[in-house]
Order: sequence, then C-alpha cells, then structure tokens
Amino acid sequence: MKRLLRGTSRDTVHSPINSKNEIRHLLVIRLSAMGDVAMTVPVLKVFRATYPEVKITVLTRRFFEPIFAGIDNLEVYHAAVETRHKGIFGLAQLAKELRGLDVDAVADLHNVIRSKILKFFFNLNGIKVVQLDKGREAKKALIRPANKVFKQLKTTHERYAEVFAVLNFPMNLEQKFIKTTIPELTPKILALTGENTCRWIGIAPFAQYKGKTYPLELMIEVIEQLQKQEKLKIFLFGGGEQESDVLNTIASKYGNVVNVAGMLLFEEELTLIANLDVMLSMDSGNAHLAAMYNIPTITLWGVTHPFAGFMPFGQPEHFAILPDLIKYDQIPTSIYGNEVPVGYEKVMYSITPEQVVSKILEVVVIS
Repeated sequence: MKRLLRGTSRDTVHSPINSKNEIRHLLVIRLSAMGDVAMTVPVLKVFRATYPEVKITVLTRRFFEPIFAGIDNLEVYHAAVETRHKGIFGLAQLAKELRGLDVDAVADLHNVIRSKILKFFFNLNGIKVVQLDKGREAKKALIRPANKVFKQLKTTHERYAEVFAVLNFPMNLEQKFIKTTIPELTPKILALTGENTCRWIGIAPFAQYKGKTYPLELMIEVIEQLQKQEKLKIFLFGGGEQESDVLNTIASKYGNVVNVAGMLLFEEELTLIANLDVMLSMDSGNAHLAAMYNIPTITLWGVTHPFAGFMPFGQPEHFAILPDLIKYDQIPTSIYGNEVPVGYEKVMYSITPEQVVSKILEVVVIS
C-alpha cells in the first residue's frame, strides 16, 4: 500500500519492521493527558477501517476507557500507575501482564519514562516497540523568541500515524475513513438537558494554564449574548469542585444555560458532547473530545498556536480564533501554554466576545 501520510520528514522515516505483516495483535500505549488520549481516537478509527483483522489493546488509565467506546476489535487495559503498577517493580509487573496478552508489537504513542521502562522489558522478550517522535527540536524552534521558525508542524495525529507506519501499517488520515457513531441520550442525561428541541452549544471555558484560558469575564459576555437567542441552549463543561462552583453561579442566572460539571459521569458527558451542534473550547482536552465525534469545534488560542500540531482533528482552520498576532508577535511562546512572557498576560483580551459569538452563530444556523 502506498504511504499517504502528509508532513513526513526525513528524520522520522524508518524501515518497516514487519514487511510480511506478521503483527496480529498490537499494543498501543497512551497513558495521559485527556486531550492527547482523545487524539488517538481518529487515528485508531482509521487503523480499524484499514486493518480490520488486527486486534488492538490500548494501555491507558481506567478513567479514559469510555473514550474508546465503539471502536471494533479494541480492548482497553488499565494502567494502575498510582497503585499496583507504580515504580520500576510495578512497571515490571505491568509488562509481565501485557506479555500475557500475546501482543506482537507495541506502538508507544506517549514516549515518557514509564513507557520507556516498559520498552526495556518488552525488548528483553523480543517484542518490538516503536515510539512516538515528539518533534521537540522543531517545537523549540517554533516557540523561541529569536530566530523563530514560524510554520505549521506535523499534527499530533500525523505523528501518531507515523508510529503505525513504521510498524508497516501506513494510513490515510482523511475523514472519509472514519466511522462516527453518535450515542443516544439516556434518561439521566435528558433529565438534566431536557428534550433536544433547539441548537445545543457546549462551552468549556477552562484550560490547564492561564496562558491559554479565555478571561472569565469575557466568556460571561459570550454566554450573555448567546443566551439571548431563543433557539439555543448552552451547556457548560468543566472539572473539579472549584470550576463547578463557578459554572453553577453563571448558569443560575439564565434559563437556557445548564452546568454539566459534576452532574454526569464521564461517559455520560461524552454522550452529551456527541449530541452537541457546536463546542467552544480552549486549546484543551474538551476540544479533542468533541472532534472525536466530528462535532464542529471552535477553539480559542492564547500564547499557544495551531502550528504546534494540536488543532482538533478534522476542524477547518477558520474555527481557530487567534489573538492579535501583530501586537503579540512572539506567539507561540509555549507549546502547552505554561510560558507567558512579560507583556503577554492579557493576550486573550485581543479576542473580543463579539468575534466568538459571530463564529458560533456562523456555524449554528438558527431557523
């Protein structure tokens, strides 16, 4: 099969390790974070459509198992990295358990210390491991203030797919190869949402770092403008007690705004996300969860930038709303949003609520 991956560079091309296609059971490692785990899903769906005969076992945290629901011939193995699989001896035990599954090869889509230790144990037993190339040097060049190389890097999805290509499983990451099944709303979810009789908008206003979080007062303005539309209903997503309290306070002011945080199990939140008409998110995990279901996903970017490769899968470029890149010409200053130079603290204030609302209404056609 001809290799159809875009963005392949000379330093990441390797010779396939199983030219006879002897791999029948593939272990895929991606332990965290939620957004990165979610980004494996489109790739695994393409893999499944292209190589239906190969069994996949995904090693990840128990909490993330619902992310992989609906992918045929795929099982999830729970990594208990805080308990029985903690430390070097725990990882040795985990490697032993995984060898008992009779895997033929390993696609390490994480490439961290834990997975490197697992690689050592697998290699001792003759199991080949191919690890993710994170493109660190290219990312450093993208974010450095002097001699910045400002260009689109490979997406994380492409980097994941390259790992499979080295294992002699090349893929074409076009959306037409991805089967998306929308789960039905359960009675419990409907008790929170009400019947789906209008356009549903999800808003996830938080991110791990302040450098890529839209100011809350501006997000409230966005919600204030949107809730005036009679045929729209807004669902607020977040995690943790503090975020839930903030969202409760906001939702309590409006009749068509509902706080979801703390009200549903994770798999139920995923079901609700799959039934949205549009998701508004930061450069964060909720964007990738929505994109898994091919939901139109509008993202707000601060000191990070889509060029780093974290644009939600399948979303058009104009769904990414960027700050003033003329005034803030060092963007991106960080891959993850944790590095904010002096003078860039208010970068996201250059994105107006009117811009955000206009983009949402452009996507959600109200009739």
